[in-house]
Amino acid sequence: MKMFEYMGKELFAKFGIPTPKGRMAKTPEEAEKIAAEIGGPCVVKSQVLSGKRGKAGGIKFPNTPEEAKKAAEEVLGMTIQGLPVECVLVEEKLKIDKELYMSITVDGSAKQAVMIASAYGGMEIEAQPEEFIIKRHIDPELGMHPFFAREIVRRMGVGLRTPHGKEMVNIIQTLYKICKEKDAELVEINPLVFSDDRVIAADSKVTIDEDAMFRMKDLPFVEDKSPAERAAANLGLSFVDLDGDIAVMANGAGITMGTLDTLQAFGGTPRNFLDCGGGTGREATAKALDILLGLEPKGLFINIFGGITRCDDVANAFKDVYEARSGFPVPVVIRLVGTNQDAGREILGTIGVEAFDFMEDAARRIIELAK
Repeated sequence: MKMFEYMGKELFAKFGIPTPKGRMAKTPEEAEKIAAEIGGPCVVKSQVLSGKRGKAGGIKFPNTPEEAKKAAEEVLGMTIQGLPVECVLVEEKLKIDKELYMSITVDGSAKQAVMIASAYGGMEIEAQPEEFIIKRHIDPELGMHPFFAREIVRRMGVGLRTPHGKEMVNIIQTLYKICKEKDAELVEINPLVFSDDRVIAADSKVTIDEDAMFRMKDLPFVEDKSPAERAAANLGLSFVDLDGDIAVMANGAGITMGTLDTLQAFGGTPRNFLDCGGGTGREATAKALDILLGLEPKGLFINIFGGITRCDDVANAFKDVYEARSGFPVPVVIRLVGTNQDAGREILGTIGVEAFDFMEDAARRIIELAK
C-alpha cells in the first residue's frame, strides 16, 4: 500500500524526522488558510501516487495566500498519469543548499533490507552513474547500529562532526525503525535537503506491506487500484492494468505472463494481466470478460490450458457474454486446450468461434486482427 506524500511526512514527523511546515488541503480555501499560517513563499503540491508531478505541472510556487488559493484551484482540477488530483500539500518553500537521496527497501533475493543513498538527489536520481550510488545490505540480526549509519554518511561525503552529519545519522537510524515497526517495503526521501543548518525531508515515499495492514490500524489506507483492478479484486482475480491495446485472459500466473511475453515478442502490446486460474467458475469468468471489454481494447486474447479450470466452463462464459452483447465489439481469439476441451470447442462452435491449438498461432492472429 502506497502512501501519499503528506501521509509519509506525517509518519516521518511522528518518528522525529524533520519535515517542512505545512499540511494537506482539499479545497482552495483550505490552501489559502494554510499558506497564511506559513507566512511567506510556499509550495502547492499535487497528491497522487505517481512520479513526475513537477513536469506535469502539478507543483506550484505561490508567494502569497491569494496565489496559493489560485494555484490550488489549478492543481485540484488536474489529472496526472491518469490519476485525478483530489488534494494538495501546502508547505513552506525551502531554501535548498544541497539535495541528497536516501531510502531503505527490501531486497527479496538477499532476504534483507538494503540501504540506498547518494550525495546527488533530486529529480534526476535515476540518471546518476552507479559509482555515485551507495548500497549496503542490513543484516536483520544486527539491525541498524550507529556505526552503519555513520559509514553511509561518511561515504556520502558529509562530515560526521557537522550538524548535517549528526542529523543524517539519526535520520538513517529512524528510517530503519519505521521499516521495522510499520512493515514498510520502502521508505524513501528524495530529496533530503540541506537548508542552512537544517536537514529536512523535502519529499516522502512510503509503501507498506499490504499483508501487514491488519495490524497497522493507526495508518491511513490509500486505495490505489484502478476501477478495473478493484472489480477484478472483488471477484478474487489477479489483475494489473498495463498500457497496451490487446486485452488478455489466461488461467494461471505463469501462463498469463507467458502470454504477455509472447504478444510482445510478436509485436503486440498487452492491455492487462488477468489470471483466471484456480478453477474460476462460469459466472466469475463471464464477469471477468465484461471487465476486459470495459477497457475498450483493440482485441481480446483468451489463452486457456485447462487443468482445474475447465474448458467448457470458459466456453459457456464466453457464449453467455457474447449472446448478452449480441456479439463482441472487438476481434477475439481463443486458444483452448486441456480439460473438457472437446466440449468447450463444441460450445464455441455454436456461435461460430474456432479455438486455436497453439499459443503462438493465436497470438499472431490477434495481433493481426488488432492492427
